[in-house]
Amino acid sequence: MKAARIPTKASTAPPPIYQLHIELRDLKPVIWRRVLVPQSVTLAKLHQVIQIAMGWTNSHLHEFTIGRIRYGMPSRESIEPDLVINEKRTTLQASLPPSTKSFSYSYDFGDGWEHTLRVEKTLPIDPAFHYPLCMAGANACPPEDIGGPPGYVDFVQAISDPAHPEHEELLEWCGGTFDPFAFNLDAINAQLRRIKL
Repeated sequence: MKAARIPTKASTAPPPIYQLHIELRDLKPVIWRRVLVPQSVTLAKLHQVIQIAMGWTNSHLHEFTIGRIRYGMPSRESIEPDLVINEKRTTLQASLPPSTKSFSYSYDFGDGWEHTLRVEKTLPIDPAFHYPLCMAGANACPPEDIGGPPGYVDFVQAISDPAHPEHEELLEWCGGTFDPFAFNLDAINAQLRRIKL
């Protein structure tokens, strides 16, 4: 009977899952999410993951900046469209040098929402999970077209104060209610399960 071959050294292949921490800049309390994505995810699919995990509605242009390289969907409305690499043609692993642990994601160039994405760790695939997966997070995504971080701060102040002159108008504008501390992990993951990687 032939004995099984025992590997002489551990595999040096990188684990196939990135654990990413996504944080919306310039706001307190911090709006953040922790997601798991395959290293092979395209940046176009990662854009979809960020939109769902954060709570955006994919209504505006966006762009990744990794090191000095910009990725997105080149269009006439992009800033310097000729300098933007098509995000459908590259994976996160291919675009992320081993020494790079964080990068940027910009959404809605008018409102100027800037996100920092940090690679917290790499993990082996767990067959019990469906990827992409949101593991944790805190606080609600701002409404679209609110005017960036300063506009969102003003919005929260107004809807939190019944005596504020714009209280009723802004509540009506946002659909009657808005909880800045809301975060629904199950709802996010239900949407993420629809993404085909």
